[in-house]
Amino acid sequence: MIRLKVNGQTHELDVNPDKPLLWVIREDIGLTGTKFGCGMAQCGACTVHVDGEAIRSCVTPVSDVAGASVTTIEGLSGALGEALRAAWIAEDVPQCGYCQSGQIMAAAELIAAKPHPTDADIDSAMDDILCRCGTYQRIRKAIHLAARTKAGEAK
Repeated sequence: MIRLKVNGQTHELDVNPDKPLLWVIREDIGLTGTKFGCGMAQCGACTVHVDGEAIRSCVTPVSDVAGASVTTIEGLSGALGEALRAAWIAEDVPQCGYCQSGQIMAAAELIAAKPHPTDADIDSAMDDILCRCGTYQRIRKAIHLAARTKAGEAK
């Protein structure tokens, strides 16, 4: 049995310890916001937070995070989560939307670490989250807006 806390809810799971966290989240817990992209930690669609740190769930065995607190896109909440969701809508970021949960989870980690990120900070933090539609400029604008909103500088 593996014990995980996902989005504040504790789960006791009878799963293979080598099963990737992504598939535990999607298949065993039933949260489908975290996406499978490449299966090799190259695209970032599967990004979740484990104890506040962004990780690639497609290559992380569930046993590596047993007892940890996992946050998926469905559980991203509070002022930062609200600011990011509102900014993503305001800047019309998604096209196909497939990468967006990974983009938002990476952006949340960035803003938590650097409340006023520069363009260079954003480019560096988001560099390995792939968007096949190429909405990188809108993503950057949305991150700036979310950071300002969270800081109370913009509505």
